[in-house]
Amino acid sequence: MKRRPAPLTALALAPACTLGVLLCAGGCAGRKAARSPAVPVSVARVEERTVPDEIEASGTVEPQQTVAVNAQVGGILEQVTFNEGDAVRAGQVLFQLDPRPFRAAFDQAHAVLARDRAQADNARRAAERAATLREQNLISVGEFDDARASAEALAAAVRADSAAAAAAELNLQYATIRAPISGRTGNLFAHAGNLIKAVDTDHPLVTINLLRPVRVRFTVPESALPAVLRSRRESLRVLASPADRDSFALEGRLVFVDNAVDAATATLLLKGEFANLDESLWPGEFVRVRLELARDPHAIVVPAAAVTAGPSGPFVYVLGADSTVSARPVEVARTAGSWSVIASGVRPSEIVVTDGQVRLAPGSHVGVRPGLAALPLGVPAAGADPVKP
Repeated sequence: MKRRPAPLTALALAPACTLGVLLCAGGCAGRKAARSPAVPVSVARVEERTVPDEIEASGTVEPQQTVAVNAQVGGILEQVTFNEGDAVRAGQVLFQLDPRPFRAAFDQAHAVLARDRAQADNARRAAERAATLREQNLISVGEFDDARASAEALAAAVRADSAAAAAAELNLQYATIRAPISGRTGNLFAHAGNLIKAVDTDHPLVTINLLRPVRVRFTVPESALPAVLRSRRESLRVLASPADRDSFALEGRLVFVDNAVDAATATLLLKGEFANLDESLWPGEFVRVRLELARDPHAIVVPAAAVTAGPSGPFVYVLGADSTVSARPVEVARTAGSWSVIASGVRPSEIVVTDGQVRLAPGSHVGVRPGLAALPLGVPAAGADPVKP
């Protein structure tokens, strides 16, 4: 006779229940551990702001005016009244030639003038007497003509002497060489004791550059010509940044547009004028230049770092309220400094990822690094648990 199997007792079932609970707990823990951690990112808000439409170029500083100072007369340089590199003002004495030869010539010219003037007066009176005597038929026609010719010749001599005296006076003044313009002097090519030649254009005494104001010359592509010409109805702003500055701190205005495009380089020459009161712009210096063509008061902008180049074109990662990101195609109109002007694709107040995109994919959970105020509800900070879907 077969025996029935004995019923399971509670004691026998206990190990099996315990094993089932442990397996269930282990499976639940595994599913929780499988959740991807939040990717730390930096974000920024899409903004609507006034953005200038600018062209950036490289420029060269040049003085508004340059004068090479030469001597009008030759002589021994007696004195130099400035130090090379000094700032000078218009009319300031720079050089003094030995004036003695010029003063002697001046005195001689005036002496000759005085002598000829006395003789001319005597000849004029003689001609007047000859005219009276001729009316009375007391002298011949020939004698009258001689007296009149002598008076006219001496009058002409007086005029020539006057011109010679004026030239001698001018030469005496030229012995003192003055600054024709205000500006800063350059290298000095003459010193006291040197023999100076008159009007030696190959060897000027010194060169003066006018630095306040100063000009910056730069070129823009031929394609920018329509925008430049459209904007000439008003004074265009030109911004410059010297080599020792990161920002475009100096502001000037466009004062020159060349009358032709350079066919060899397909560029157009422009010049901006800057007050340069602190003389921070120096002739010959290379600077970065921005020409402001217009200002868009309602531009939609994102940081340029937020725009990523993709196979189908540029896109941005937009952060949602559930702390996930979505890829949004955008159309970039232009770049303005550190900003990208967006023609379409995003709206103001949306939040885009600016750093950490390389680890993202559409639908990724993110944690925002500290720094952006007033995040939407539900968006966690970096290091926090992501919001559960």
